[in-house]
Amino acid sequence: MESNSKSYNQSIIKAFALLDAFTPEKKEWGVRELALKTGYNKSTTYRLLSTLVSLQVIQQNENEKYSLGSKLFELGNRVSLYQSLINATKIPIRDIAINIQETVLYGVLKDNQVFYINKAESIQGLKISTSVGSYQPLHATAIGKTLLAFSSENKKHQIINNLQLSFFTPNTITHKKTLLLELEKTQQQGYALDLEEFEIGLICVAIPIFNKNNKLIGSISASGPSSRFKLENVKNYITILKNGAQKINL
Repeated sequence: MESNSKSYNQSIIKAFALLDAFTPEKKEWGVRELALKTGYNKSTTYRLLSTLVSLQVIQQNENEKYSLGSKLFELGNRVSLYQSLINATKIPIRDIAINIQETVLYGVLKDNQVFYINKAESIQGLKISTSVGSYQPLHATAIGKTLLAFSSENKKHQIINNLQLSFFTPNTITHKKTLLLELEKTQQQGYALDLEEFEIGLICVAIPIFNKNNKLIGSISASGPSSRFKLENVKNYITILKNGAQKINL
C-alpha cells in the first residue's frame, strides 16, 4: 500500500494530533496553549476542537478548557483487542474482590502507562475513582511498578529512560535510581506496593499475571483506604490475589 502522506486527509491527522496531546498529566487544554503545543494556528485549533465537541469526542468544561469526551470511551469499549482479557478476568477479579473485600483492578502496559481494562468494586462500599478505560502513571502505582518490574530488561530501561516521574504526593518516587531499586525489590518479592504514592489515603498491592507461555500479560491489584488496608495483612492479600490469578486462563 502506498504510504505517501500527501494522500492522507490532513484534517484527520491534525485532529488526532490534538487528541494525542491529552495525557494523565495534562487532561485539560485551552485553545491557545493547545495551538502552541501542536504548532497549529489558533483558528485552526479552535475549528478542530469545535468539530470534535459536536461529535462528543472532546468536551468543553466550565472553565472554558477542553478535555476528552465520552465518545472516545464509547468507541474504546467496542474495540475487541482486550476483549479476551476482559472476559478472562471478569469472574476471577470479582471473586478476589469478594474475598479480599477491597476494590480489584486489572491493568496492562500501554503507551508507557497503566491502562485499566477491568474492575471489581469493594463490597465495603468505598468507591475507588480509577475507572475502566483510564490511564495512570507507571511509577506511582502498584500495577505500574509490577508491569515495569516484570518486563524484559531492555523494555524496562527503554521505558524508564523516556518516563517523566511526575509528583503526585510526598510519597511519589521521582528519581529514576530510586525507581530502579523499587523495581528490583518488586521483582524479588513478587509484588509491588503503592503506599499513598498516587493518592493520599489509598494503599494498593499488585501482582503480575502471566499467560501459559510465561509471558507478562498484565497485573491485578487490590486497593483500599490506609485506615483499613494494613501492611501486616499484605501476605494475606497476596495469597488471595495469587489464588484468583490462577483462575485467569490465557
